Amino acid sequence: MNDKTIGFAFTGSFCTFKKVITELEILANTGINIVPVMSANAYSTDTRFGTAEEFIEKIRKITGNEIIHTIAGAEPIGPKNLLDALIIAPCTGNTLAKLANGITDTSVTMAAKATLRNQKPVIIAVSTNDGLGGSGKNIGLLHNTKNIYFVPYGQDDPDKKTNSLVADMSKITETLLSALQGNQIKEILF
Repeated sequence: MNDKTIGFAFTGSFCTFKKVITELEILANTGINIVPVMSANAYSTDTRFGTAEEFIEKIRKITGNEIIHTIAGAEPIGPKNLLDALIIAPCTGNTLAKLANGITDTSVTMAAKATLRNQKPVIIAVSTNDGLGGSGKNIGLLHNTKNIYFVPYGQDDPDKKTNSLVADMSKITETLLSALQGNQIKEILF
């Protein structure tokens, strides 16, 4: 894996950032080169889960790289063939909809488009309150899209948030390794 360069994109499901950053650190400790990407909201929004600056500093420190956070910053990923794969974790329902419908209006969707242009895998770690509602059709479309792979996911709180889905973030690296070989990790639903 040391010879690989992986994009790692964050979108605005802030409640999962702590778990995702833990997995980012595990992946970084393998020696892989990680190019961080953040959506504008993820890059600039302070929440009860932490400030934008705290997350930015953690991500920079872990990866040793500057964060791509604009469409213009993400655009060269395609023509320069910069990434071997892109992980989107967490991936919100909003980003799922944009990916499923070919909308490229954020740094993360541009990074995904650029990666797919080069026939490289995009790994999605879902985190959305409407995965079994409005986002369900987009998840279905993406499951049938070439070079899109999913981190195993399931309901995170079936009693209080009946439509909510979240990926098992501890499976990000395993899903990446499988996707790099052209395979979807098994047991996608938990």
